[in-house]
Amino acid sequence: MSPKTITPELVGLDLGYDDKSAVIRALAARVVEQGRATDADALFEDAWAREQKDETGLPGGIAIPHAKSSAVSVPSLAFARLTPGVDFGATDGPADLVFLIAAPEGAAEAHLAVLSKLARRLMLDEFTAGLRAARTPEQVVALVDEAIGEGEPATAAAPAVAAPAAASPAPSATATDAGLLIDGRPARIVAVTSCATGIAHTFMAADALTAAGTKSGVDLVVEPQGSSGYQALPQSVIDAADAVIFANDVDVREEARFAGKPVVRSGVKRGIEQPTQLIAEAVAVASDPNGARVSAAGATASAATAENLSWGKNIQRILLTGVSYMIPFVAGGGLLIAISFLPFLGGYGIALAHGTSGVNNAVYTLQHFAIWNLPPEGLGYYLGAIAFEIGSVSLGFLVPALAGYIAFAIADRPGIAPGFVAGAIAVFMNAGFLGGLIGGLLAGFAAWLIGRPAVPRWLRGLMPVVIIPLGASIIASGLMLLILGAPIAWLMTQLTNFLNGLTGAGAIALGIILGLMMCFDLGGPVNKVAYAFAVAGLAAQTPASFQIMAAVMIAGMVPPLGMALASTVLYRRGFTQVERENGAAAWLLGASFISEGAIPFAAADPLRVIPANLVGGAVAGGLAMAFGVESRAPHGGVFVFFAIDPIWGFLLALAAGTVVTALIVVALKRFAAPSRDAAIAAEDAVDERVEAAVV
Repeated sequence: MSPKTITPELVGLDLGYDDKSAVIRALAARVVEQGRATDADALFEDAWAREQKDETGLPGGIAIPHAKSSAVSVPSLAFARLTPGVDFGATDGPADLVFLIAAPEGAAEAHLAVLSKLARRLMLDEFTAGLRAARTPEQVVALVDEAIGEGEPATAAAPAVAAPAAASPAPSATATDAGLLIDGRPARIVAVTSCATGIAHTFMAADALTAAGTKSGVDLVVEPQGSSGYQALPQSVIDAADAVIFANDVDVREEARFAGKPVVRSGVKRGIEQPTQLIAEAVAVASDPNGARVSAAGATASAATAENLSWGKNIQRILLTGVSYMIPFVAGGGLLIAISFLPFLGGYGIALAHGTSGVNNAVYTLQHFAIWNLPPEGLGYYLGAIAFEIGSVSLGFLVPALAGYIAFAIADRPGIAPGFVAGAIAVFMNAGFLGGLIGGLLAGFAAWLIGRPAVPRWLRGLMPVVIIPLGASIIASGLMLLILGAPIAWLMTQLTNFLNGLTGAGAIALGIILGLMMCFDLGGPVNKVAYAFAVAGLAAQTPASFQIMAAVMIAGMVPPLGMALASTVLYRRGFTQVERENGAAAWLLGASFISEGAIPFAAADPLRVIPANLVGGAVAGGLAMAFGVESRAPHGGVFVFFAIDPIWGFLLALAAGTVVTALIVVALKRFAAPSRDAAIAAEDAVDERVEAAVV
């Protein structure tokens, strides 16, 4: 029999804490004390990271901090009743009822469904009143057990469904309000709710909207898209609806089902806090011929993105989406090419032209030999030719993939085909990386515009698979061929010639700039721009492109390695216990070229950590260019040493940048804010008490 989700030992009544971080930390410690999680700090950090994204306070004095964490072994609920309440960000004041929902990272759907039941029950006044009146932890456990059906087989949460839209109920007393009537009948509305974790807010918003719909007399059906799965609404219900409400913090799954419907978008918390207003807005947009409509292409931006981001931020999101989808093509292809250069395989000569044949040695080998008819150089050389050719073909998708997924970020799946075509045209025109970027934007916006107008139902099925891809391909690729391709190709040629001609101070300056970009935001937009610039250049297979790749990789390794050196070796007492543990992990992350390993340090102390990272990254990037270090692999850090030349230059530049970063951050922590040591010592003392309690 599986353990109960909540026990009396996980309940604390009438407790007092200064702030919400203390509440979450105390509840995480309770979970660990009961053997349901392995690391209180890790559980706290995961729940706190979720809290930082979107505060979990809700109207009515409720807060539900929650997380899926690798530290959790048993799905658990920990409860605290607070006196006085603590601010968790709710609009109506502090929370006195706090549940920490702790789910394993790979929690089964049944467990997630049990946890979501609690979130839904918290919307009922009689349940929260019972929690406030409970005199013992056992009474709280009994209330929660009844709410989540503990002891009964847990099933995936079904959508909160009101009466079917095809058979509208008789208008209630409040349905006589003309604002909620359409053509003399109650409005028909469908809604979709989802949050980042899919555990709590998803279902609370669903219930709040359902209850508000019933009270307002509208015919409302909700599809909660939670981590425990979701049951798609029947298409007949969607087709009969007058409007759609999307209350989401993540992308709506299969949004194209709602194509052409008037739509209101918001974050999921508004679905909990202002369901009646959302319903009124949905009825209003249904009556407005110029109101927002769901695109036939579907939208990839979350509701929060669509509602809150500026044009500049949306363009940034679109470009980063394209880069993130492009990188696997480059990483896999680049590593295969690097492997083919190993001495016992093809060696560097595998990439050279073969006589006057017009092809390189790899292609010539594959054209004239086979596994049963090996070349004179032997099996290793033949396998090297295979690795080189697969890698080259994979790299050939760099520009089309970039363009295709930029278009996808704008227009969803109907944008992929015209984006790939525009990217292929950019390659044909020798417009390179920049041509793919522009072609992808053209294809995406063309597909988005074509999909915006409402079309008859019989035509909707053809829109995403025929009409949108065809029209967008003609527009985007036509513009590339007729107008834009040649100027972009000329610009790329000039840029390539400039980079190939860089020597001495110019090359070092470029290395410094790339180093600063890699260390500025640790995996953010600036970092991604520098990395994308480097990997796009690998397709040229020139010494300049290899040197740029090396400078970028070395500089990107410096922040986590510098923080690891400072926090675990040079100045341990200047870092918290959690930071020291992160420092131990950062050794491997840095060695693997994962810049994000330094993010916990930068988030905790940005004014000291970021400047140290910048200086160290600039030193590393500049030295890499000065030593002429080349990397034929786009990723891997020290583990692709075979693709780096000279290796001594790589290691020396990396060591210099790491030491500079560590020394600067230590100096800043010691002399810029020496009083912080006392705070860290106090925090360590608290951690020791927690550990002692756990033991």
